[in-house]
Amino acid sequence: HEVMHDGSKPYEGVLQTVEELKKSGKKMIILSNSSKRRENSEKMLVKLGFNPSDFDNIITSGDISHSLLQNNADSLGCSNWPVLTDLIQQNKKNVFVFGSGVEDELYVTSAGWTLTSIEEADLIVSRGTFTINDGTTVTSKNDDEMNYWKVMEESMVIGAQRKLPMLVTNPDKKRPDAGLPPMPGAIGDTYERFVWTHHCHPVGDMTEESARDYVKRIGKPFREVYDIALGNDDRSRAIMVGDALETDVVGGCAAGVDALWVVKDGIHGADVEEQQGGAESVLSSFNGMNYATYAYGKTITPRYLTDHFRW
Repeated sequence: HEVMHDGSKPYEGVLQTVEELKKSGKKMIILSNSSKRRENSEKMLVKLGFNPSDFDNIITSGDISHSLLQNNADSLGCSNWPVLTDLIQQNKKNVFVFGSGVEDELYVTSAGWTLTSIEEADLIVSRGTFTINDGTTVTSKNDDEMNYWKVMEESMVIGAQRKLPMLVTNPDKKRPDAGLPPMPGAIGDTYERFVWTHHCHPVGDMTEESARDYVKRIGKPFREVYDIALGNDDRSRAIMVGDALETDVVGGCAAGVDALWVVKDGIHGADVEEQQGGAESVLSSFNGMNYATYAYGKTITPRYLTDHFRW
């Protein structure tokens, strides 16, 4: 998405690029890590001057996660999460939400879940970094930021002690805005560490890797979006175009498709401009600390590189 627009307007030349690709008969699919449903992405595209019908599919993390919450993600073309399947079959459907402040309650209740306190929850959903919702009280970061972080930490400790699973409906860790504020993926990473540190040696035998089983992230770079987008298509004839190394490029490489990294628009643009070695330096830095990213220690190499997504 960030190769196409900056949130308020399309990048230069992108509308023409989409038009030319459409004329050339290319199949185009948008993979969005948005926690919201597809309709929201379509409205945003129209507002920015795009025609949603130019795209063969628009897949959002929010849609896939909503299907997982109903245990019917297989209808979209990906696997359900066995942890959620078990909870649903046992009718354990109480949920605690780290939310965006926009329709968080509707999102979970329309999938058949009941908002509840962290003490009574069977699941945590992380879909935003602005509110905390237990069905009775909404703690807002905008109203009292100090209290918001306090409630978040307290909730994470209780959830980790109880080994509650967490569904992250947007794996992005930083928003490409001034200061790179945190996104739901950052909550997932923090919670995973809380689970591990509460149950590792000497109090238990949990490993850092096994703590990952308690956090399910939906969206790029994880396989569900690619399974839906690519189905049984020949992956050697597909290309992943994206700006973010940790989600777009890592995801494309893991899915077995070539990746085209757009370096001057999107999340790495400022670093590419500032660092002496440009894109090469940014990529090298990323691979140097890849153990702390979704690459999980694997070195990634995009097949292609371009400054902008232009014809």
